[in-house]
Amino acid sequence: MTYSLLADLVLVLHLAFVLFVVAGGLLALRWPGAAWVHLPMAAWGVFIELSGRICPLTPLENRLRLAAGQAGYEGDFVAYYLLPVLYPRGLTREAQFVLAAALVAVNVGIYCVVWRRRARRAGRRNRGR
Repeated sequence: MTYSLLADLVLVLHLAFVLFVVAGGLLALRWPGAAWVHLPMAAWGVFIELSGRICPLTPLENRLRLAAGQAGYEGDFVAYYLLPVLYPRGLTREAQFVLAAALVAVNVGIYCVVWRRRARRAGRRNRGR
């Protein structure tokens, strides 16, 4: 039971990580300091997708599931949990490149908005002096 619970916790952590990598830049719109946490995590997500490697949380979850007497799974977290929802046929290298490009595009767009807001605020402060 303990290993099963730990595996589920790793799964939830992994999902939260993926969601934060994809949309964490939105937090920087409200709290600019969030960028200091989000950007390295987003860089890691892009690296994992482009390099074809597997996030270390995936083998950890699999080991915990096996220790709990459950079946592990082949491939990575995205391929096992997310791609069946997004893509019915599974993960290909091309899909990984598309995911990485989408991740970069979404976050560049968000950080452009963050940068413009900061520049506008700085301009207002400087004019007020």
